[in-house]
Parts: sequence; structure tokens; C-alpha cells
Amino acid sequence: MVQHSRTDGVPMLKNILALDVHLTKNFVKCMEKLLPKRQLKAYYKMLEISCHGVVWLVSLLALIWIFDSKQLYQMQVNLLMGLFLDVIVIAILKSIARRRRPAVNDDPLSIGPDKYSFPSGHVSRSMLIFYFFKYLWPVSNMFLIPLLVWMCAVALSRLLMRRHHILDVCAGLVVGYIEGMLTSILYLDKETCISFILWLTNEKTDAAEDET
Repeated sequence: MVQHSRTDGVPMLKNILALDVHLTKNFVKCMEKLLPKRQLKAYYKMLEISCHGVVWLVSLLALIWIFDSKQLYQMQVNLLMGLFLDVIVIAILKSIARRRRPAVNDDPLSIGPDKYSFPSGHVSRSMLIFYFFKYLWPVSNMFLIPLLVWMCAVALSRLLMRRHHILDVCAGLVVGYIEGMLTSILYLDKETCISFILWLTNEKTDAAEDET
């Protein structure tokens, strides 16, 4: 019984993946007929960079240093924790699934991506960020609506750039939402975040004083 179920499961998975590839190709072809591909290519690239993990991590660390505001420490530290969680989870899932991307990325100016497609790290990250600013550190609709539009645009651009299949994008949305819930469970209080930042800055200050 066990052997029979395993052999039945592999063709089923192959059929699902084949259908996903077919639907993705047809969807992209239809969208390319409706949208000016060349004009929008630069915007797709901007969206790709705007949601890249390295860009977010470096920018957030820089903002912690620049603003140096105790009122923002809780948001900054918890978002940083969520972003690190996203990097770890996506890396593990991609190493398990090992699904190839729809097309090889031959753009020399591109930051990445890695060779595996499932799930989409850009989409999971955009969902995590949207979840964070909707539920964990709520912002007004004036900021939340552009975030929602950005998240949807990132997801669509991943398909139109042939970075991912539809199933990869859908999985990225689900993973990002789950990561948001995990971040809410692990959410650090304000005092802990302030202590963490002060510990980091004191370490840097002490090291600088020792050199002088």
C-alpha cells in the first residue's frame, strides 16, 4: 500500500508542475500582448531591486544608525528579525524543492537571483512587509494602500520577468503570511529592542575608543 501511494504521488506532482508551467507561459504571453514589454522592463527591474533581501537588510541597518530613535527601535528590530527569518525559511524551502526557474537570468546588471524558483523570496518578503505594517506596527491607509499595490506589483513582475511560475508566487504569498504570524509570536517588546540596539552601539563605541 505504501509503495503504491508513493508511485502514484510522483506522476501527480509532475502533472501539477507541468500544468503550472503551461498556465504560466500562457499568462505571460497574454500579458505581453497587452503591456508594452520594453517600456515596462525598467519598472520590473526597479521592483526587483526594491524587494531584494540585501537591499532591505542593509537599508534597515543604515536607518537604525541614521535615525537613532528609541521610538523606532521596536519596529526596526522586529522587522529586521522578520527579514532574517524570511531569508532562512526561503533558503531551506528552496534547497528542499530545488525547482528550476522558468528562464535563465542573463542580465549582467541583475542582483541575483539564485537558480531555484520555489517559493518566490521576493513575494514572501513583500507579503511579510505588508503583514508587518498592517498588523504588527500598523500604519495609516495612506501608507498601507501603496504597500499593497507594491506587493501585488512585485508578485506580477516576478512572472512577467520569467523569474517564477504561478505556483512559486502563490507559495511565496502563503509563506510570507506565515512568516508574519511567526514574527508576531516572536515579537520583542520595546525595552528588549532598546537594550539590543544600545548593546550594539555601545560595542561599536567601545571598540572605536579602544582604537584611539
